[in-house]
Amino acid sequence: MEKKEISKSVLKRLPGYLAYLKSLPPDASPYISATALASALGMGEVQVRKDLAMVSDGGRPKIGYLRQGLADDIEQFLGYDNTTDAVLIGAGKLGQALMGYGGFDAYGLNILAGFDAAPTTDATEEGKPIYPMSQLPAFCKSNKVLMGIVTVPAKYAQEVCNQLIACGIKAIWTFASAHIDVPDGILVQYENMATSLAVLSMHLKAQIKEKK
Repeated sequence: MEKKEISKSVLKRLPGYLAYLKSLPPDASPYISATALASALGMGEVQVRKDLAMVSDGGRPKIGYLRQGLADDIEQFLGYDNTTDAVLIGAGKLGQALMGYGGFDAYGLNILAGFDAAPTTDATEEGKPIYPMSQLPAFCKSNKVLMGIVTVPAKYAQEVCNQLIACGIKAIWTFASAHIDVPDGILVQYENMATSLAVLSMHLKAQIKEKK
């Protein structure tokens, strides 16, 4: 189907739908309705129905979606069926852990190499190469890399992002707890662990109060 403009809130929900579809056993019904999906995920049926309509036209009244077809539509919409090559800046413990995570393949992400101002090793345990920052421009150019992952301390985040943009990077996924200023046309996605922890903490507090 023709790709539609979609909000970030919908984009954040789509991976959840996909994960649930893939978690179903092989002997489950080949069809699934928006109602069943909403119930399983504890979401509103109207919201789920609208979200699915944005990415798939395979739904049928009283039948629902062919489960595998819906999963394929979501993957295609999210770009999981096309591998995106990326470089990672900041090859410390977090950076090397991300480089060694094999699960990114399922989401179409391939981290080609890591870069660091002072590399402590020339490769991860899994064999992914780690280079000094001086080699970043040539590597990005020769491999036509458009995505950068940032795992450096906050105080270095802006400088690193400037370097990535100068190398032609168009999308940045940053784990640094700092706001990044970028030119128009450059997308920055923040992975804020502090925010996620705050949400979990508030949930726990609410649960504890309910039990008292």
